[in-house]
Amino acid sequence: MASSNKVLIIEDEKNIRKFIKINLERNGFTVVEAGTGEEGIDITRTESIDVVVLDIMLPGIDGFEVCKILREEFPEIGIIMLTAKSQDIDKIMGLEYGTDDYMIKPFNPMELVLRIKSIIRRMEINTLDESNIIAYPPFKIDTYSRRFYRGKEEIELTPTEYSIIKLFMKNPGKAFNRDEILNLVWGYDFVGDSKIVDVNIRRLRSKIEEDPSNPYYIETIWGVGYRWRE
Repeated sequence: MASSNKVLIIEDEKNIRKFIKINLERNGFTVVEAGTGEEGIDITRTESIDVVVLDIMLPGIDGFEVCKILREEFPEIGIIMLTAKSQDIDKIMGLEYGTDDYMIKPFNPMELVLRIKSIIRRMEINTLDESNIIAYPPFKIDTYSRRFYRGKEEIELTPTEYSIIKLFMKNPGKAFNRDEILNLVWGYDFVGDSKIVDVNIRRLRSKIEEDPSNPYYIETIWGVGYRWRE
């Protein structure tokens, strides 16, 4: 991945865009701006974007719809949602959207920088890890190409989902609590709602389990967390 990673800010408030842009550029990022969701989608289709910082409340199509479109077309891109305190985190991180992270306004700009760096580090590790294929039939991970398969069918995963499933499959039978998953996957001292772990697990189950409401592969260990069935 290039040394100067490119971040797209999709935010209709010009002052907030400027505030975010200044802080990201100070930390070595290349920054592109969009004032609407439609404009942001067009930019993503024409430029190589690593991470999108996406406001929910936008004129025209909202951030949720933008996120769905970006996820369908660019499954490996990193997406951080910006939200107001009053909005439901379960909805923000919902199954149909596929965000990697979220931040509640107002936020510390350095925390946003750390979260962007965390997503990029996750993407780089996933791309550069050339260890052997990890296989637990019917699933396998090709860690060189960063692809996940069920049988011969490839299942598209977000960077966060991929990091979680790789963590589980490299440690079958090991129970991880939410804090361990946050530290190992997000890679920083997460300040926010630990529901971010649960929602990513639900998204994974919806993609790999035959009956997501009665999961077989990703087990819930009550009072602890989760583990991959050995």
